[in-house]
Amino acid sequence: MTEKVLILGLSKSGIAAAEGAKKRGADVYITEGKAPKEEYINKIEDLKSQGIHVETGGHTDDFIEGAHYAITSPGIPPKSDIFQKLKAKNIPIISEIEYAYKNTNIPFIVITGTNGKTTTTSLVSHILSKKYSAPVCGNIGVPPTALIDGKHDFLVCEVSSFQAAMTKNFKAKIACWTNFTPDHIDWHEGLENYFNAKAKLFIGNQAPEYSILNANDSRLKEFSKQCGGKVIMFDDDKDCYIKDDAIFYRGESIITLKDCPLIGHHNYQNIMCGIIIAKLIGMNNEDIRERIMSFNPPEHRLEKVREINGISFYNDSKATNPEASIVAIDSFNNVNVALILGGRDKNTDLTEMCNSINKHINTVLLIGEATQRFEENLIKNGFSNIIKESSMENAIDKAISLRPDVVLLSPACASFDMFKSYEHRGEVFKKYVLSK
Repeated sequence: MTEKVLILGLSKSGIAAAEGAKKRGADVYITEGKAPKEEYINKIEDLKSQGIHVETGGHTDDFIEGAHYAITSPGIPPKSDIFQKLKAKNIPIISEIEYAYKNTNIPFIVITGTNGKTTTTSLVSHILSKKYSAPVCGNIGVPPTALIDGKHDFLVCEVSSFQAAMTKNFKAKIACWTNFTPDHIDWHEGLENYFNAKAKLFIGNQAPEYSILNANDSRLKEFSKQCGGKVIMFDDDKDCYIKDDAIFYRGESIITLKDCPLIGHHNYQNIMCGIIIAKLIGMNNEDIRERIMSFNPPEHRLEKVREINGISFYNDSKATNPEASIVAIDSFNNVNVALILGGRDKNTDLTEMCNSINKHINTVLLIGEATQRFEENLIKNGFSNIIKESSMENAIDKAISLRPDVVLLSPACASFDMFKSYEHRGEVFKKYVLSK
């Protein structure tokens, strides 16, 4: 009997899973609850020509009935109607990363965490590519199913909490948890559910061969006692740590901080993750150091755009929550910083961010819907050097006129009030800065 596979969501991961399942002989049905995005309209006809069934604008019983299991796209929450309907019919739901894992022998190296996932994933792939084929995949934009038929030594997979929540038997060779702060609470219906979604990747039948965790994160340090596999901590005084302005791994100096292309302690933690993984794979110190030094950071993550008349401009548009902005803000010490802040507010607590701003920032320039609440919180926490602007361009012009050492875009907000995405917001910032 031919296996019927239901794909939830017409997305990159959904399309990759559909084509992968079809290639393996399944009868494949893609169901998309909304109208298709413009970028996928032509792809629908291509999928149909492969014998894949596609529906958009709703989920019909004909598509669901008789499915052996469903592969879900990351954006669909467990409380959605389609999830409830499938659960009522006892149809198992798995993530696309689990489908890929079930259909390949290529070992997975997993990076998860609230912040730093993409930078660390990209860095690990870059370091390993000196000796191995180790492409990035997962939440970073390339579905692992699209890579499982290639000749790769490892798949370096960024895994979001959405993807982790939908795994049942996925097992990484190496799994790294960068940090944990509150995020995606609505989707997971609570902070503990958010934590437990990521924790699944480290315990029980899903425990990896090696678990790498942040010793400076109190929640993860405590959780490390429950982890399966061999546990290795970074930013501690034993496994991987900073001493004498260099990063050490078990007593050996790997790279000096001045040779690192990434700034800020959070980025040094990302580098530590990369060093540990490379050492576990068997790479030598010289190759690791050379690959770290040649790494170009991903866009929109504390990305240095340029320097103009002594002012350095940094694009950290990926900082869509206060915790992410704190990481960027704390990266600057003893310099005059003008911070561009604001966007669509996530209504999370701002106290810690205001404390960091008091320590590290000279001027805050507010834009977007969050302006009033952010201003009220900053003033309440003792910071008053605030300027309100109506656009990104006006904020940049005003910041330049102040003659700071650094102009930092790290919004602590979603972008959808003024921009299509955080990428679009970052591009607008970069384009205007580069036009100066």
